[in-house]
Amino acid sequence: MNQLCGTGVALVTPFNDDYTIDFPSLAKLIDFTIDGGVDYLVVLGTTGETATLTSKEKKEVLDFCIKQNNNRVPVVYGIGGNNTQLVLDEIANTDFSGISAILSVSPYYNKPSQAGIIAHYKEIADACPVPVILYNVPGRTMSNMTAETTLALAQHSNIIGMKEASGNLEQCMKIAANKPDDFLLISGDDLMTKALNSVGGVGVISVLANAIPSTFKAICHGKEKESRKAAYSLLEVNDLMYKEGNPVGIKNFLCHLGICDDQVRLPMLRASLELNQLIKTAAQKFM
Repeated sequence: MNQLCGTGVALVTPFNDDYTIDFPSLAKLIDFTIDGGVDYLVVLGTTGETATLTSKEKKEVLDFCIKQNNNRVPVVYGIGGNNTQLVLDEIANTDFSGISAILSVSPYYNKPSQAGIIAHYKEIADACPVPVILYNVPGRTMSNMTAETTLALAQHSNIIGMKEASGNLEQCMKIAANKPDDFLLISGDDLMTKALNSVGGVGVISVLANAIPSTFKAICHGKEKESRKAAYSLLEVNDLMYKEGNPVGIKNFLCHLGICDDQVRLPMLRASLELNQLIKTAAQKFM
């Protein structure tokens, strides 16, 4: 799975003013990120506002992304949830043509035990016809996957990696130190990418790469001095992406770049006037 090293971009789903999906802008975004140097696309992760898309819309977005990509880079598809059987049903009803792997978030809201998380992922990995990437994001799920849980799941033949967004470098180091050689440790936090790569990580699944893919190409593939400089350039803009929720910030950034509008679906709202100005100022440094 070396094809999933480097930068994966967690694509936003652009909307028109009437909340319908803006497919022309999605095409523009896909071309922009691939031309900017991302290594693979992540379709319908959290940043894609999957929580507010219908099953029909998800299929339309996936089909469109695969067609627009046209085999240029690998595609990872987001399939996860807190009802194991519904996840299995979605896997059974998905056409995996053109999909290299799935990204599956740890169960949220119901806060299962570590044994429950392991059982959940084993069911998914056994049923899925393509490899599975785990996703630990305690800030959203309110439940952390421990290093021990990740390492236990890393032994499954169809689980190939972990998107780690705990923000806990010690936990990440424990995974890196004890994981199988071919298990992918992927940063789920843009600012942590450089640090995680230094201890055994292989890249990032990034929000900001929607707007600044070339910066992440430099972080993941540039020489040391170039990579550090690119990583430091994120310090001002990164926090702005999450002040009013994700993907509010990154969509506003993309709006300033002329790639898509910053419309989001309720319960999210467009960036406030104050945040809009802060992002506009920060974005100037990347234009």
